[in-house]
Amino acid sequence: MPFPLLDQTYLDKLRRYFESGDLAFEFENASEADKGEILDFLESLMDLADVADATATRLIFKDAYMDVAEPEKSDT
Repeated sequence: MPFPLLDQTYLDKLRRYFESGDLAFEFENASEADKGEILDFLESLMDLADVADATATRLIFKDAYMDVAEPEKSDT
């Protein structure tokens, strides 16, 4: 089943853009307004990464979360 919003190709493109130094070069040579736009994009990306991390943790450890949410059953 395809997941249209899960675009690994785009993530790879972003990674290359950051790691190559192209983003840094563009930032250094940008106007103040463009620098603000770049920083806003990076901030949004970092916020999204936090959400992705929390989601992955919740998905991976779903059973552990369920155990914590349910009260322990006693043998009495």
